Amino acid sequence: MIDKDGYRPNVGIVICNVENQVFWAKRTQENAWQFPQGGIQKGEAPEEAMYRELMEEVGLKPHHVEILGRTKDWLKYEVPSQWLRRDFRGVYKGQKQIWYLLRMKGEDTDIFLRNTIKPEFDAWRWHDYWMPLNEVIEFKRDVYRLALNELRLFIDN
Repeated sequence: MIDKDGYRPNVGIVICNVENQVFWAKRTQENAWQFPQGGIQKGEAPEEAMYRELMEEVGLKPHHVEILGRTKDWLKYEVPSQWLRRDFRGVYKGQKQIWYLLRMKGEDTDIFLRNTIKPEFDAWRWHDYWMPLNEVIEFKRDVYRLALNELRLFIDN
């Protein structure tokens, strides 16, 4: 589902532990790390998509987490054309995302990355809150900065 401006509606998920470290995941068979994220399906509310993606990608259920907050508005990033499939060029620009900040209430052993036939991630670790800004792929960096800055307010209160 792509909107009239060429953006795919999506959710981004920042999971933090009691020490305010964030869950950082490695994409399967790549040397690329990111926060969990995924598309919003037709008729699905962002919060519903967040819980679905959380279960699919990380294996966590709603009782394993607490929602601390979310971004007020959509945050957008464009995908460089060299990363796009040919049939998407001219139609698809990138993603618009609502970001959620979750507090992990479960145990690390509740995390299960092989919850689907094609797992998104094959490794994970806890990291300092701001570290992802240095490691995420460059075209996502600005949206990560915006999301982390806005969501940080929910931790500091």
